[in-house]
Amino acid sequence: MKRLSPYIKDYVKRADMLLLALCVTCAIFGIVVIASATSTLDGGSTRYLIVQTASLILGIFFYALFTVIDVDSLAERWPALIAFEVFSIFLLLTPLGYADNTGNRAWLRFGFIGVQPAEIDKIIFIIVLAAQINYFKNYKNLNSPLSVLLLLVNCMFSIGLIVGVSKDMGSALVYLFIFIVMLFAAGLKFYWFIAGLAGLAAVTPFFWTHVLNQRYRDRILAPYDATIDPSGQGIRWQANQSKIALASGQLTGTGLYNGRQTQSGALPAKQTDFIFSVIGEELGMIACIAVIVLLLLIIFRCIKVGVHATNTMSMLICFGVAAWLIFQTFENIGMCIGVAPVIGVTLPFFSYGGSSLVAIFAAMGMVSGIKYRPKPERFRSLG
Repeated sequence: MKRLSPYIKDYVKRADMLLLALCVTCAIFGIVVIASATSTLDGGSTRYLIVQTASLILGIFFYALFTVIDVDSLAERWPALIAFEVFSIFLLLTPLGYADNTGNRAWLRFGFIGVQPAEIDKIIFIIVLAAQINYFKNYKNLNSPLSVLLLLVNCMFSIGLIVGVSKDMGSALVYLFIFIVMLFAAGLKFYWFIAGLAGLAAVTPFFWTHVLNQRYRDRILAPYDATIDPSGQGIRWQANQSKIALASGQLTGTGLYNGRQTQSGALPAKQTDFIFSVIGEELGMIACIAVIVLLLLIIFRCIKVGVHATNTMSMLICFGVAAWLIFQTFENIGMCIGVAPVIGVTLPFFSYGGSSLVAIFAAMGMVSGIKYRPKPERFRSLG
């Protein structure tokens, strides 16, 4: 233990302990709310608490691990990373893969352990995309048509893989938002974004008509078109129950284990997609504001580390991780308050889900590792 003491002290001194503290605070807050949200489910909350607590411990381990891993060296092995991404997604087509109640075949089952490959693959997507952009920016011409085309192929490959195999549109939109933010951070010329919007407008009619089924089209339009499910008993049911829960909590909430919507079972997916509504009902608007502030602090911390990064690739990784958090945070809250479509996007750190919690902690570890650099001589010798 004495031999490890200098390493531990150096880690605590150089790693981003503030970021870790914010992440752990959010995760513990989430576990407390998950305990209440799952108390009336079959079997009670014990299983959910064990899974989420174990995932938090594992997440802290991966945070520490990714802090000391040289992500630049990892990015040099991008063919292996892409191979792992493809392999993990295609495993969903084997007997190991299974669909949840939404019909998305997005999970792998290893005994009693469930893993969502798309969550892990977000890290790979960010690393590989950062390496590609860094190469084009520093050694080629980032704004050349060929560079943009190759970057777009990488993005569409990952999105197509997820949508084609698992039909997980929520994760696909997260990937797309990360892609846009990282290109913006890299300094891609504005006219390319205009061209992208024009291209999106051109392909949307085909995609809307031939790719999305009617139920998914209704789900997208429901928050903005009152003629869709006017009774509120169909496609609008989830969002309506969520808004009722949030409204009933008022300023200080009804108290844990006392939320009428939460405890009666009227609120769907209450420990995952609609955990924010549980917080609003049982802990009130003050707690909702606290959740938003905590998540914004983490996002701003990622951006700050990125702005002060020593190289382009490190900066891009930080902005990619921040984009991941930004999209999921505001899309999830938008779902809960009824201003965004319900597409199965969870609230980072707070929602139940081992894969997502471990993955987001590992991503935060990459950000911490960027702050950690340059590594001490004794760590360099380990590589």
